[in-house]
Amino acid sequence: MDRRGQAKRTRDEKVLNCLYPRPGAIFRLICFPWAGGGSLYFAKWGQKVYDSLEVYSVRLAGRENRSEEPFANDIYEIADEIACALLPLVQDKPFAFFGHSMGCYVAFLTALHLKEKHKLEPIHIFLSSASPPYSKAQIPIPKSDGKSEEQIKRFVMDFGGTPKRLIENQEFLEQSLPMILADWNIVNKFSFDTPSKAALSCDFTCFTGSEDISGDMEAWKMVTSGTFDLHVLPGNHFHLMEPANDNFIRNYVTKCLELSSLANF
Repeated sequence: MDRRGQAKRTRDEKVLNCLYPRPGAIFRLICFPWAGGGSLYFAKWGQKVYDSLEVYSVRLAGRENRSEEPFANDIYEIADEIACALLPLVQDKPFAFFGHSMGCYVAFLTALHLKEKHKLEPIHIFLSSASPPYSKAQIPIPKSDGKSEEQIKRFVMDFGGTPKRLIENQEFLEQSLPMILADWNIVNKFSFDTPSKAALSCDFTCFTGSEDISGDMEAWKMVTSGTFDLHVLPGNHFHLMEPANDNFIRNYVTKCLELSSLANF
């Protein structure tokens, strides 16, 4: 491999975190984190899933080993970068996407990019806790301009999933708030018209919490001609962090992918 190819491979490895490589896996699952999130939560799924699945977690600029890079400011640029990094991984094996909150939008746009530019499509997209960008139920994200630290902390609390002790911890705030605000800025600028026809053909499954602030998850069915399922799990916006829900989601994803391989056999 020449120097240019090595540099690209190193770059791709920064964008995609795979803690538990499984060269013999049948499927690849690519996970997209929430606003302010890193790659570790989903990367650790790789240890807990069956051998049929190899898990990759997206790492955005400005965090973990990309902390020296400036935050992205455009969601389409993020999707383009991820799609480029994914190309070597999604051409030889079936793949699926899982996105939570902001990660739903990035996963959706990455899928559109791969289909439009490379005629590649996930066999299944799993989305959690994000109203479609064309839905009136989409959560209004406050602009950080003019907002006090207390107002921002209150909004983070209302989302759920972040313990109050962490929000009140100044060190945690100094580390996390810049990432959260950068991602909020991206979501605020993102708009997507109501689709007149399905842009994708893969199956969709959505998850939401019984006390989730995200609504209208069923509206995601408009973007695909594939099947659509919705599961309401106990909990709030970060319902997936409840151990029972985490286990259910991982097992559900694996079962869906394994059944899809039997259907195509």
